[in-house]
Amino acid sequence: MNRLDHRIGVVGAGNMGEAMMGAMIRSQLVRPEQVCISDIRPERLLQLEKAYGVSTTDDNRSLFMNNDVVVVAVKPQQIDALLDEITVGGIAVCTRKLVISIAAGITLKRFEDRLYATLDEAARQRLPIVRVMPNTPALVLAGMTGMSPNANAAEADVAVTRAIFEAMGRVNQFDEKDLDAVTALSGSGPAYVFYLAEAMIAGGVAAGLDPDAAATLSLATLEGAVKLMAASQEPPETLRQRVTSPGGTTEAAVGILDRAQVHQHIVDAIVAAAERARELSR
Repeated sequence: MNRLDHRIGVVGAGNMGEAMMGAMIRSQLVRPEQVCISDIRPERLLQLEKAYGVSTTDDNRSLFMNNDVVVVAVKPQQIDALLDEITVGGIAVCTRKLVISIAAGITLKRFEDRLYATLDEAARQRLPIVRVMPNTPALVLAGMTGMSPNANAAEADVAVTRAIFEAMGRVNQFDEKDLDAVTALSGSGPAYVFYLAEAMIAGGVAAGLDPDAAATLSLATLEGAVKLMAASQEPPETLRQRVTSPGGTTEAAVGILDRAQVHQHIVDAIVAAAERARELSR
């Protein structure tokens, strides 16, 4: 997509809010003067003004009313208070306004129930909402994002949302019913990789390496393996089998993992994360 001409408001100046804003500006998707970000911390807003040249505010209602795209980048437990602040006294939607939420577990319906409460059908159609599930590698422009638009989101709204998150990595569109699984797999997924890295480093140390060498070898190996999978046309199972020579060192290691049912435990862990996501979104 070419440069956006929308005014972009970002509610929440945490790590992800800053990452999104910075990615949009660095990719030249928007100019700094098109962006406004809000937060309750004056010192944080001053820091972002100096670093990015954007405007800032502590008034979320004003940010909502004065921008064409509003990105909600606050924690899930802050959503109700935020929506109260935005909708107090009612809202008017005279021109099209896109709301994008990255709050984990907060459904489209929960936003609709609050934002659409005082609007007629025409105004609701001018206020599309897209629910998005990014992950933390977006902080280094290597994210994987799942998104789900509501019924009022037009193709152009989806395209704008995609452009914003493609500035930080890759984007796939899903039905909302699938976002809990997306949360469990890619949203929580970096933690599984970090967990594996922890274990690999500890294993290297247990085998006699110093911690720094174990960390260097582990991280480089993970990075290389991911690049090989991405470049290969073959499934991970085939690539693993090629490394596993009969009677060799890898077979000894994989045998331990198989006897401990590590593969099945990882599957069970992802299913448990998906179920927890469903519980949180009810």
